Amino acid sequence: MAVYTHVPAEEIDAFLTRYDAGRLVSAKGIAEGVENSNYLLETTGADGAGHRYILTLYEKRVDEADLPFFMDLLDHLGARGCLVPRFIADREGRRLQQLSGRPACLIEFLTGISVTEPTPGQARAAGAALGELHRAAQGFAGERRNALDIAGWHDLAAKCGDDFDQIAPGLAARVSEELAFLDAHWLTDLPRSVIHADLFPDNVLMLDEAVTGLIDFYFSCTDIRAYDLAVTHSAWCFSNDGATWYGARGAAIGAGYMEAHGLSEAEHAAFPILCRGAALRFLLTRAYDWINTPADALVTRKDPLAYLRRLDFYAKADPAALLGQ
Repeated sequence: MAVYTHVPAEEIDAFLTRYDAGRLVSAKGIAEGVENSNYLLETTGADGAGHRYILTLYEKRVDEADLPFFMDLLDHLGARGCLVPRFIADREGRRLQQLSGRPACLIEFLTGISVTEPTPGQARAAGAALGELHRAAQGFAGERRNALDIAGWHDLAAKCGDDFDQIAPGLAARVSEELAFLDAHWLTDLPRSVIHADLFPDNVLMLDEAVTGLIDFYFSCTDIRAYDLAVTHSAWCFSNDGATWYGARGAAIGAGYMEAHGLSEAEHAAFPILCRGAALRFLLTRAYDWINTPADALVTRKDPLAYLRRLDFYAKADPAALLGQ
């Protein structure tokens, strides 16, 4: 989440008159992330009791044509017991609006906090929540191509070009080497489903060691199901700078996922390669954003080298140790 498009409070208050949400009390821009413009709204509520909502304005990276996929997916998951935020329809039944020249939606606010240093118990709960998401996604008819698959990685690498080495000397060569490895070893015959594809700790809301919400589905797509676990593993099992591996968290995520869903023998064998792909994917998107994020955007840029360190770890890791099995 982030703020690129600044919306005056008066415009937000007028926007809310389309809904049974009451009048605006406060609007606070949310700085985390790099994808869309987001505001936390507090309103009087139609019943006068007060309510909170998330207002999201979709920036250039999110294709407006994809929004019905996300809306239908969250409806599907929510109907099957997943704790996900629904898109709220206005009085005329419309979920997608326009605000300040951007597509915009009002979204349910879920309680809970995102943790910065997960405990093994919290990691286990996140692994279980991902497994439950994969179970609930069964039967969902929608499909969306993963724009950040191997072809997308090659495209991002080409766009970064020589600028990689402004981030770290030799980074361009390391990325090229890893792309060649993954081109040769990526598996295409593993089970596929709708995946979250971005289940970082800041996209999991928790109270103590209980998950209260899964949010930010704007990378969700149809891809290798176990790759979703690899993305989550890479996000939860290292220090923020990627220099320290926390094996207890990895074992906990594996245990939670195995309890809620499970991995086939083929998925388990492929897991180290899927983790390398996950690490490269976030190295590339962080590098691209580091190079291209406007200096005046209210957004926190994320260090690409934190994922280079993860990538180097996965390239040498004992496969059995990654999930504690």
